[in-house]
Amino acid sequence: MKGILYFDGAAKGNPGPAGIGYVLIIEKRKYTHSKAVGEKTNNQAEYLALIEGMKKAKELGVKELVVKGDSQLVIRQMEGKFKVKNANVKPLFKEAKELENYFEKVTYEWIPRKENKEADALANLEIE
Repeated sequence: MKGILYFDGAAKGNPGPAGIGYVLIIEKRKYTHSKAVGEKTNNQAEYLALIEGMKKAKELGVKELVVKGDSQLVIRQMEGKFKVKNANVKPLFKEAKELENYFEKVTYEWIPRKENKEADALANLEIE
């Protein structure tokens, strides 16, 4: 079973109050989620959104996952093209990488912010 995951995180201030959101599409069904995650940096919020979305995909039995996000940093780090240097992000990166093992295939795709509006709105919903 294939799934497409759109994710986004947002923080008012860096760090500041943060929220996450994701949209998971599996066989024409859409699952959405948003929540406040406390005081985080924007990058931490982005990773938390990715992790929550991957956990939901795993729970629903997705085997092939296409991950789409507008955070070039997170996408490139997950692809192995950028190094993870920030100490606060390293454990989140590690958790996301461990979640990859539950899927037969995971691909990452950077998309412009305008193509990620729903996940962005969900993330911002929790901090406004």
